[in-house]
Amino acid sequence: MPSTLRTGHIGLNVTDIDRSLAFYADVLGFQVIGEGKEGESRYAFLGENGTLVLTLWQQADAAYDRTRAGLHHLAFEVPALDDVRAAEQQLRERGTEFAYDGVVAHREGGASGGIFFHDPDGTRLEIYAPTGAEEAPAPSATAPTCGFF
Repeated sequence: MPSTLRTGHIGLNVTDIDRSLAFYADVLGFQVIGEGKEGESRYAFLGENGTLVLTLWQQADAAYDRTRAGLHHLAFEVPALDDVRAAEQQLRERGTEFAYDGVVAHREGGASGGIFFHDPDGTRLEIYAPTGAEEAPAPSATAPTCGFF
């Protein structure tokens, strides 16, 4: 085994790549690094400063299903809680579905916290900051906030 493993990029199956590109590129700000097509299947590479972060694969025929094994949620870290709030405003303007109302702490009294929402296919997403959420409510006193949304 290699001595150090870290996430290289995430691949998500989507039902409509144009709709997902509008969300991940236009709303969340990822840059389209490349796109391609194999028969009827399409894909797109998204990233930041030329570094691949997320690949969208148009090959799903149904929305995300939280009851099936696989991806639980995808979390993006930003430097400060103000960045979380700015993202929340942009997402609200687009009519995005949120799991909780506003910024919530990861646990009761925790410093980290963020927003929890869904992409156009229902995939659960999070944008959080590592500090600044000490005064934010926690949806559950006993379970991690990112656990059961």
